[in-house]
Amino acid sequence: MSDVDPSPDGPPWEEDAPDADVVERDPDTDDMFGSPEPAGMREAEAAPTPVPTPPPAESAPSPTPKAGSPAAPDAGPAAHADDGEAYTVLARKYRPHAFEDLIGQEAMVRTLTNAFATGRIAHAFMLTGVRGVGKTTTARLLARALNNETDVIDRPSLALTDQGRHDAAIMAGQHMDVVEMDAASHTGIDGIRDIIESVRYAPVEARYKVYVLDEVHMLSNQAFNALLKTLEEPPPHAKFIFATTEIRKVPVTILSRCQRFDLRRVEPEILVEHLARIADREGMKIEQDALALIARAAEGSVRDGLSLLDQALVQGDKGETVKTEVVRDMLGLADRSQTIALFESIMAGRTPEALELFRTLYGYGADPVQVTNDLLEHCHAASVARMLGPQATRLPNDQAQKLAALGAVISAGTLARVWQMLLRALDEVRRAPNPADAVEMAIVRLAYAADLPGPEEALKALRDGEPMPGGAAPRGPSGGGGGGGGGASAHLAARPVAAPALPDPQSFEQVVALIGEKREVGLQMDVQRYVRPVAFKPGAITYESLDGAPMDLARKLASRLKDWTGRTWLIAANGQGGGETMIEIDRRKRSEERAGIEADPFVMAVMEAFPGARIGEIKTLAPAVELPVIPDEPADADD
Repeated sequence: MSDVDPSPDGPPWEEDAPDADVVERDPDTDDMFGSPEPAGMREAEAAPTPVPTPPPAESAPSPTPKAGSPAAPDAGPAAHADDGEAYTVLARKYRPHAFEDLIGQEAMVRTLTNAFATGRIAHAFMLTGVRGVGKTTTARLLARALNNETDVIDRPSLALTDQGRHDAAIMAGQHMDVVEMDAASHTGIDGIRDIIESVRYAPVEARYKVYVLDEVHMLSNQAFNALLKTLEEPPPHAKFIFATTEIRKVPVTILSRCQRFDLRRVEPEILVEHLARIADREGMKIEQDALALIARAAEGSVRDGLSLLDQALVQGDKGETVKTEVVRDMLGLADRSQTIALFESIMAGRTPEALELFRTLYGYGADPVQVTNDLLEHCHAASVARMLGPQATRLPNDQAQKLAALGAVISAGTLARVWQMLLRALDEVRRAPNPADAVEMAIVRLAYAADLPGPEEALKALRDGEPMPGGAAPRGPSGGGGGGGGGASAHLAARPVAAPALPDPQSFEQVVALIGEKREVGLQMDVQRYVRPVAFKPGAITYESLDGAPMDLARKLASRLKDWTGRTWLIAANGQGGGETMIEIDRRKRSEERAGIEADPFVMAVMEAFPGARIGEIKTLAPAVELPVIPDEPADADD
């Protein structure tokens, strides 16, 4: 031992060290862990040793930046070398960070805002809804709101900001007082026991201990029973948030102890606007109809919509617009106008044409299940338009008008029967070894049954001895065996009766009316929109064609009139100087009617009495029915 005190600046073995440079390590050998000496150190040792300067006190190594913080400005290109691997999908990148970002859930946000403002905050929340509407995100936002703490906020509040003390850790799922558990992977009672044990202790940092259980319906009965007592009388520092897609599988004893919020499906028009904003932020262009297809395929789920948008945006290069046709091919969808034409052919009983249309769609890659779903949607839209008008279908105007016109000429009973048959056909298509064959069989069945009478009509016809209404065999190529005509009408009718030829229409208006009676909605709309009649006589029509008219309009009109009347019709589209189309006549009459009403002295007086008022829709009311006068009872003779 040395009597000299060791230097406080270093270990004692450095006291007698010579000033000369001593090589402490052979540069050609490995270190004790088996790694060779870094090349940079070899170069540093080879270079002249600089005079060491003491580092400043502030030169401590900078801490690692937190997740989500901006990168240093001088990070260099190496920081972006793996941008492809670090890509964040749109569903995560644009996840809501505040309640204002939730779309389509205004009712829930309004209720929570009032509850937090008045201090009436429940101890347990149940969030339910379809996939992708924001249940887990809402649960995390609720956890942040319960523990909202900033420089100016120190109470539960829905006014969330990025400066919250606990926000980053909660959104990352790393806060020690916010416990997230996936009930789908912890179905047993052990996970619930851990919650029951930990719920007794006060929170470490936050205001409340929050327990978030996702897919809570997956818990076992024993786990639910173990949770009941704690959920009924929790300590004041504990809050529970449950999320589920199967609310019916949650016991009512649990539901009765929670404040329930049903997250709604996002309406298509709202989802389209949301997707358009995100595409614009990403610097990509996509057609509006393509966004409508994505919103329709998402079925109200924001996450599904963003995932499909992510897939669609890679279909186009930077600066190019993603086309609707590309998105339709990506989704395996059929063009809606084509499926409407298919539905129209089915309802008109034109089986060969309907089969050819479906095979064309199938050849372009349309999914048979999706085609059947489209037919179901068209049947529903025609029924709704029959009751509420075309605007109730939420379809583009031309498609809505076609389905509305189709619903106007088909009875509600027939549409209801077709709906039931399509539901059964959808199940068959999903289970069939060859879905396309199942769709074709469904088309044959639907086209044949579209005009069959209902049970009441059939019984009435049998009772009165009249021929069966409807149910004629579909027109097709003549041939032996199985050409149609069997089925219900063959059993009900005593013998097949050929449909008599209709009398010739005596005016162009009667031609249009005949087309409507035969449910040729597309042909009727084309005639009303593009045909300006020049000359008319039974068996011959000359008209002036407007721009946009189908090329085969004259041929199709002549073919249909021949089938209905039994005689050949000459249709010429080379005329000039025709009159007004049916739509132009209808618009002119409505305009004249409105002008006459606006010129009425009483209406003018009302408009002057109420400045700013305007005339809305004009309706003609049915005349009032005069009730018969009931005579007074004769007076009694005794009186």
